[in-house]
Amino acid sequence: MYGRGKIWCVWILLLLATSGSVQAQAPQYVFKISFKDKAGAPPLSGAPAFLSQRALDRRTAQGIALDSTDRPVSPVYVSDVLTTTGGTLHVKSKWLNFLVILLTDSSKILTLSGKPYIQSIEYTGYYDPYLHNKTSNGGINQNAQVTGSSNYYGSAWDQTDMVHGDYLHDRGFKGQGKLIAVLDAGFVGVDIGLGFDSLVQSGRIVDAYDLVHAGTNVYANSGHGTGCLSTMAAYLPGTYVGTAPLAEYALYCTEVEGIDQPAEMDNMVAGIERADSVGADIISSSLGYNNFQGPGYSTLTYADIDGKTTAPARAVNLATAKGILCVISAGNEGGNPWNYILTPGDADSAITVGSVDKYRDPAGDSGFGPNSAGKIKPDVCLLGSSAYIMQTSGTPVPGNGTSYATPQLAGWAACLWQATSNTTPWKLRNAISQSAHRYLNPGAQLGYGIPDFGKAFELMGIKDVAADLNTDNWLKAYPNPFDKQLTVGFYMDTNEKADIAVFDITGRKVAASALQLNKGVQTATIDLPELPAGTYYLKAVTETKNITIALSHR
Repeated sequence: MYGRGKIWCVWILLLLATSGSVQAQAPQYVFKISFKDKAGAPPLSGAPAFLSQRALDRRTAQGIALDSTDRPVSPVYVSDVLTTTGGTLHVKSKWLNFLVILLTDSSKILTLSGKPYIQSIEYTGYYDPYLHNKTSNGGINQNAQVTGSSNYYGSAWDQTDMVHGDYLHDRGFKGQGKLIAVLDAGFVGVDIGLGFDSLVQSGRIVDAYDLVHAGTNVYANSGHGTGCLSTMAAYLPGTYVGTAPLAEYALYCTEVEGIDQPAEMDNMVAGIERADSVGADIISSSLGYNNFQGPGYSTLTYADIDGKTTAPARAVNLATAKGILCVISAGNEGGNPWNYILTPGDADSAITVGSVDKYRDPAGDSGFGPNSAGKIKPDVCLLGSSAYIMQTSGTPVPGNGTSYATPQLAGWAACLWQATSNTTPWKLRNAISQSAHRYLNPGAQLGYGIPDFGKAFELMGIKDVAADLNTDNWLKAYPNPFDKQLTVGFYMDTNEKADIAVFDITGRKVAASALQLNKGVQTATIDLPELPAGTYYLKAVTETKNITIALSHR
């Protein structure tokens, strides 16, 4: 920090002395530079240049105004830092107003001394020469980190049944139209793996970036993210069905496996901001921090885990304020000397997920709460002790840890959100927590307990179209009046194909969809273009039935 100039300079010299043996290998030192202001940054009036339309629409739908945190980091400051130090840009945070750079000569950081726009400088990481340059064949790592009815869900049935997630799927809510961003260490084999083929081929991976190595290949380095993603996105009916198999996904690498350093928390902040910029509805992260390896790093204390102090906890709180549901793991520190949850699972706004076994008892290694400010953490627990994940070979295998409980919840939350067109992260979090079996008697390791998504559906006040559908009353469309989306509920006596179309009052077709309907109740969502207010007609034709109903557009 510049307020401690002498100490800071002595510390730099000590660092150079202790690392001299590897200096010839051109290592990379990581520094975080925080700025005092955003002078020279683009104004909020230019938001479409740095926020996607989907991100802007999410804010508008929830009545969230743009503010100074949405402005980018000053490009003037960034340019000056990089020119002065000769450093490499690693990541940056507009929300927390900082820049992270890599230097092969740590003494170059001293060239920033006296810059009036700098608030502070922190040393946050040291790496052998591979960041931004690591190569990999992208092959499957067989030693990667692994910390309705079974006829349909296969090996995922027990974890689905535990929270009654099939209640949402039976009503057609499988995450369609929702974007889930996953922050992890890597997603080896997702691009070629059986079980992910429908995700890849349908183009539902809308963004992918490796913030550790500054590249687009997220399908290397680690299979931990692959296992986490599979609990949501894997789709092999009869073998394994994830919690949100039809959602869209953004995949971000922010973690370096094998060693934890403060720089990874800044990677996480940058990943959260990127998720916001592409319009993510939900962030799922099975990462957490408390202890760092290497010279000069301060291990976090329990007092730091107060829900609002660490950089990633602050980013999670800001993301929630901007309309994103943040689902974060409690961590697997239960029973060891630390014992508590990790950050950013401590964040006030996070829905933090712990782990239970098939008997609904807390897993021994699931982190304990509350956070140090006394807030109940974890919020809820899902199956994480012998939860099933999908390998890229298409074979389900058991995995352990809050890492695999967390994305399950993120997927179910996407389905619940899909079921209602007007909600906020706070309402979703409250409904999920209140549906849990220990809501009136929370515990330090279980939190509010195991959620019930059938009950959460009711707590959200969603009209259950499925309850009213039958052979005679076989189709309903809602909401009516509609806006940008129309949900159509069906009851079918047999499996049939259907053609659905929406017409304006002149008979012009404005939307259409061809569907394969299964026996029983299901729903489908139709995206509509910008339309003038007025009367419209929906026509549905199956192999045995047809119907036309009037709708209004507000």
